[in-house]
Amino acid sequence: MISVRAAAAQVLAKILQGQGSLSSLLPAIQAQVAEQDRSLLQELCFGTCRYQPQLSAYVECLVDKPLRAKDSDIQALLLLGLYQLLHTRIPDHAALGETVEVTRFLKKPWATSLVNGVLRKFQRDKSKLDKLLAQNYSFQTNHPAWIEATLRKNWPNQLDQIIAANNSHPPFTLRINTQKISRTEYLALLQDLEINATVTPFSPYGITLEHACDPRKLPLFSEGWISVQDEAAQLSADLLQLSPKMRVLDACCAPGGKTGHMLEVEPSLQVTALDADERRLGRVRENLNRLGVTANVMCGDGTKTDWWDGELFDRILLDAPCSATGIIRRHPDIKVLRTPEELDNLGELQVKLLKNLWSLLKPGGILVYATCSVMPKENTQVIENFLKRHKDATCDLLDVEWGITQAYGRQLLPSEEGHDGFYYARLSKT
Repeated sequence: MISVRAAAAQVLAKILQGQGSLSSLLPAIQAQVAEQDRSLLQELCFGTCRYQPQLSAYVECLVDKPLRAKDSDIQALLLLGLYQLLHTRIPDHAALGETVEVTRFLKKPWATSLVNGVLRKFQRDKSKLDKLLAQNYSFQTNHPAWIEATLRKNWPNQLDQIIAANNSHPPFTLRINTQKISRTEYLALLQDLEINATVTPFSPYGITLEHACDPRKLPLFSEGWISVQDEAAQLSADLLQLSPKMRVLDACCAPGGKTGHMLEVEPSLQVTALDADERRLGRVRENLNRLGVTANVMCGDGTKTDWWDGELFDRILLDAPCSATGIIRRHPDIKVLRTPEELDNLGELQVKLLKNLWSLLKPGGILVYATCSVMPKENTQVIENFLKRHKDATCDLLDVEWGITQAYGRQLLPSEEGHDGFYYARLSKT
């Protein structure tokens, strides 16, 4: 077993080097930490990433010269120490002492005095540093400068709302299989257990709990009657206008939440669940098995057709790979990992997916394009450019109460107490 701070430093160092994400790195190292410390490990890693722009600004002021790339573990340790001092209830002496001790585990005794000195200097000079950084937008908004600038450009009137939501802890929302139990009935079950919850305002399937919990301990979870899914993601199934026995493609389907929802709404569907990552398809199969529904789960590239059997689809859901800037609060390492260049690369991939999958849709069919991004470059602009090149496509005007009307489609922005950021456009093939 290793200490929880040593484990956190190793995870954060790899993230700083762009060698993985929280979702890919944390599961592997949790087994090396005492079971009672695993929730703290997650808190330290997620929290440090959530406040990384702020913490990095402090470090730049406190360190005489930048650390070498090979010392990213020490950089991670400094961020980790500052996070504990600023944003946790861990006593300062424990946070400081145990963080400094990790330098010995990392076999970098030269860094012991550095880490100790930086953290103690921060304790002494915090008020001075705050004044020094008062005009630093990245520090004040706790977002990388390029993300803050892009949000400001695209959403000037909603910037404060987006920043606040991105820096908050996400709500814990369930999707109810209303074929099995009504929302009212499930709320009554929760009330009997003294679990406070409210219905979601836009999704007819959603319930948000006042406090997050282990879903496996909730009634009827193991039976597949409920799932954990944000309200914004729950909106896709109804947009597809599903009917019995339709042939449906869920492209880029992992981890399978929307696939399962479709089959809950209309169990007779013939669903192909496609994803390019075989490792993630294991999670899709697990989710479908728990729900007691069946789909044809396939590993394949949505920009190609070598996986396709030649029969056109009635409905296609393209939940396209994107910057995930609408779900930063759920994946705060986005603040560290994303780059402006990735937006261009993702835009090219989105266009390729949309063009290829459109050819697999029946005339009269519907394709719903979705992302968990708030960047118009990945959303309404993609649809606009697609429509210019495909005269057999029309973008439906969505008659819904949620989101902000765009030139094409509707944009949900992250809400501090509600849904994530999400974009939807529904295309009909004439």
